[in-house]
Amino acid sequence: MNVSEMYENPYQPEPARIVRHYDLIKDHRFFQVRHLDMNRAMSFTYSPGQFIMVSIPGVGEAPFSISSTPSRPGILELGVRKMGKMTEALFKKRDNDMIYIRGPYGNGFKLDQMVNKDIIILAGGLGVIPLRSILYYVLDNRDQFSRVFFMYGARNPGEILFRDEFFQLKEREDIDCMYTVDKPDGEWTENVGVVTKLFKDLPEIDPRKTTAVVCGPPVMYKFVIDEFLKLKIPKNQIQLSLERRMKCGIGKCGHCALDHLYTCTDGPVFTYWDTLHFRELI
Repeated sequence: MNVSEMYENPYQPEPARIVRHYDLIKDHRFFQVRHLDMNRAMSFTYSPGQFIMVSIPGVGEAPFSISSTPSRPGILELGVRKMGKMTEALFKKRDNDMIYIRGPYGNGFKLDQMVNKDIIILAGGLGVIPLRSILYYVLDNRDQFSRVFFMYGARNPGEILFRDEFFQLKEREDIDCMYTVDKPDGEWTENVGVVTKLFKDLPEIDPRKTTAVVCGPPVMYKFVIDEFLKLKIPKNQIQLSLERRMKCGIGKCGHCALDHLYTCTDGPVFTYWDTLHFRELI
């Protein structure tokens, strides 16, 4: 099999190396990964919201959201939570160790519908991992979008992922960052409370010219969506990243099937309008 044929085979894992890794918070680690073939690394394209499958021979394979942005090619970035045999093996890997990846898979955020609009990016807990991709894509293409609001909530300051880099964003004048925690410590100076408390700090918006993107724990969606509906943002302009039992990545195994939908191919990004017809998505 030649190189071009290998890249056209959706089942074929591609060799990659871990370029860099470090701990984010307890049991959560950041990985930078590069394809072994440099030409492949630079030509690998994806959309914010998509995911890849990562495998370790003899151990297994698992899906991970891409946390980097396609506007910065060559390196793929992942935020991984240690839970299970596959991630435990991945956490034992060190820089320059080899793994295998395939993808990208899934349906990313609808970027064409976001151009020249206000963008509200709202993350809860681990949901910030896939939203970090759309966040940096928007910032790297800042002239294509109007106002940008980044809202992020966590249980406590010690569970904020990418804390240093996100607080550095507060120094920028072209994005409005709002952070909150349920249980603050003595040094916390930002908002306190659930993530919906941040809506009081949003300036007036034109709902017809606003797109919201959301990812977080399932319990969060109902309350966040209610807030967006109060702002009269159209249901098809609220985009949700929903990861649900994905396994093969290409809609063949049926593991993530819901009626006639497959999260790995029809998602993981859905509009709120989609979820009204398939409530089990959330």
